[in-house]
Amino acid sequence: MPNISIVAVSGSLHSPSKTTVLAREILEGFATALRSGQGDDLEVDTHLIELSDIGREFSGALSRSDLSPIAEEALRRIESATLLVVASPVYRASFTGLFKHVFDFVGQYALIDKPVLLAATGGSDRHALIIEHQFRPLFSFFQAITLPIGVYASDTDFVDYRIDSQALRDRIEQAISRGLPVVRSTVLPVSEYVATW
Repeated sequence: MPNISIVAVSGSLHSPSKTTVLAREILEGFATALRSGQGDDLEVDTHLIELSDIGREFSGALSRSDLSPIAEEALRRIESATLLVVASPVYRASFTGLFKHVFDFVGQYALIDKPVLLAATGGSDRHALIIEHQFRPLFSFFQAITLPIGVYASDTDFVDYRIDSQALRDRIEQAISRGLPVVRSTVLPVSEYVATW
């Protein structure tokens, strides 16, 4: 049984962050779902990359060779992940510039066929189409497999940096359940994948 590495990237520039809370919730939800029903042989490793913590490691770099070891390690985690969860607050009608800057250094062919769950946060529901208009085109360029349902959360879904909306929790659960067959099909042998249905 293969090991699975789930890496979440929060493009928020601040801490604490609603975006990071959302990314962590999806990360942990996917890990729990992948472990359940698969026995003890399946190892699921999770890692959360917070750009509010390591973003300065990327600033000023014009090429990957300019990056610090910390930044290079983050890129290698992204490139080697089994599943990516990417999240950003809406900033000037798009993801944050730092989020895009980080993915500018990701190898052009490193994410081919990698499942990616898209998530975003914003001040109101009017920004929800960021997932379709900004995230999907970016990861289509990488030839990644963007999962069917993205997760958007507005400020009213949180209280004191905790998710306080059942509708958002339902959306996360739906996104994970719809994404699971895609993720399993990329890591499990066909016979085992069919058996999980």
